[in-house]
Amino acid sequence: MIEPDGKSSGVKKLIDRIRDEGVHSARAEADRILTEAKAQAARTVADAKAEATAIKTEARAAMEREQTATIEALRIAARDTGLELRSAIMAAFEEHVRRLVTDVTTDGSVLRDMILVLAGRAAEELIQDKDAVILVPDQLGDEVSAKLEEFLQKSAVAFSADVLRKGIELIPSKEFQGGARVRLLGEDLEIDLSDEALSAMMLKLLLPRYRKILVEAGQ
Repeated sequence: MIEPDGKSSGVKKLIDRIRDEGVHSARAEADRILTEAKAQAARTVADAKAEATAIKTEARAAMEREQTATIEALRIAARDTGLELRSAIMAAFEEHVRRLVTDVTTDGSVLRDMILVLAGRAAEELIQDKDAVILVPDQLGDEVSAKLEEFLQKSAVAFSADVLRKGIELIPSKEFQGGARVRLLGEDLEIDLSDEALSAMMLKLLLPRYRKILVEAGQ
């Protein structure tokens, strides 16, 4: 058996040492790379979770803003719809009152009685020795005159007949549809019981109460 000489033994030891150091270095490098990879993976996961959380938070905030805006839009729409509906109801009520007043004040018998009242009051309080006319709706002039003449011929109320005989003339007018007006000639004075004036007076009394009813009903 041949004993290895000292030189060969030293070379072998050197090779073994280089090999061992290389393996150790490779393992250390592999461990370092693995550690860094794990750390990077952990950071990536953390960043992804943070981004997902931020996206969720922003999405929830956006949804809440959208919901709030939708609710506000619905509230405004409901309010506007209620106001429009209330306005439409009020307008319909006003038109209904005006129509009723016009219907009543275009009745020949009613208009005849109004004229007699106007003539009596005007003669006592306003006209006296002044010139005046009673305006009646143009389309009802002949009918009212006939009814008034018939009434005066049959009536025992001599005062009213006497008032009309003193010169309170009936004048057809296109200014209104129903009722009548007493107007002093040459003076800015008038007793207005036209359908327009009567409607305005009635609505002034009725509208606040009707509006209150609508408000209470909408609460």
